[in-house]
Amino acid sequence: MPQQVRGVIARAKGAPVEVTTIVIPDPGPGEVVVNVQACGVCHTDLTYREGGINDEYPFLLGHEAAGIVEEVGPGVESVAVGDFVILNWRAVCGQCRACKRGRPQYCFDTFNATQKMTLEDGTELTPALGIGAFADKTLVHAGQCTKVDANADPAVVGLLGCGVMAGLGAAVNTGNVSRGDSVAVIGCGGVGDAAIMGSRLAGAGKIIAVDRDPRKLEWAKELGATHTINAAEVDTVEAVQELTGGFGADVVIDAVGRPETWKQAFYARDLAGTVVLVGVPTPDMTLEMPLVDFFSRGGALKSSWYGDCLPERDFPMLVDLYQQGRIPLERFVSERIKLDEVEDAFHTMHAGNVLRSVVVL
Repeated sequence: MPQQVRGVIARAKGAPVEVTTIVIPDPGPGEVVVNVQACGVCHTDLTYREGGINDEYPFLLGHEAAGIVEEVGPGVESVAVGDFVILNWRAVCGQCRACKRGRPQYCFDTFNATQKMTLEDGTELTPALGIGAFADKTLVHAGQCTKVDANADPAVVGLLGCGVMAGLGAAVNTGNVSRGDSVAVIGCGGVGDAAIMGSRLAGAGKIIAVDRDPRKLEWAKELGATHTINAAEVDTVEAVQELTGGFGADVVIDAVGRPETWKQAFYARDLAGTVVLVGVPTPDMTLEMPLVDFFSRGGALKSSWYGDCLPERDFPMLVDLYQQGRIPLERFVSERIKLDEVEDAFHTMHAGNVLRSVVVL
């Protein structure tokens, strides 16, 4: 029978979030109820609250989560009751043109639960990224659950559900960083630092962190940066070139997503180098540059969707690497908070005081 649990919702644009009672239906065909153990506070949740995604209020926020499968609906075979899973927003369909071409990481028709979670009065909720995990329990499609080692800390590995995977994948999957490469990462928040960690994992020879906040540059060094540039004090392009023999970096990752930082990334790369955009721009941003510069420099200009990850392939591998001590995922957890502290966590995040606040349930 349907369950009533606590959940964090955004009722209107800009309004403070609130903890209220939500209703979780019994799982239908292909659906799963997950008992949420931990969920990271991501900037995307704040973007939902501010109306930057769409206006389908009220939103059930939260999506960087891990938990235990509690119930499965008819036809579910990929996970079972009791499995420890990381939730994801790329449940590949297997049928779209990307999947049929062997590129499921670009799936154009990812699955979400068919049924809606609601408020007590029956008002339907829009779950953030089809997940809605700032809640004791949530309803998702079975394909949104990736089984991993149950011994892993849910507060740590749940972050693979979005920001950490986006940054790490931007380096490893999209940027194809390889041994000996020089890499520059512009913007050293959670996503940028994950790109730094991924570059280190891939064997990059020189990893240059760029930010305007000295504190964030220190965090970047802890996660693998070999050099730092304070963009408030020096010209980013000139500084990257100086650190790379005057040539520019092999791969430059823009984890900010603004026209100014993308231009810096473009001109800070070596000839035939790669630019990866993983920071998310707003719809009003535009870019104007001489077309001849694109032609004359060659190389690759890429956008990274969710780190071009395939959850069933990448999540278990990264959890194993974390447990072997080969990637320091635990350093992304700046604080562990309660469900009723999400609004405060938004303010902390906006001030740049954390890599991630994580709600522990």
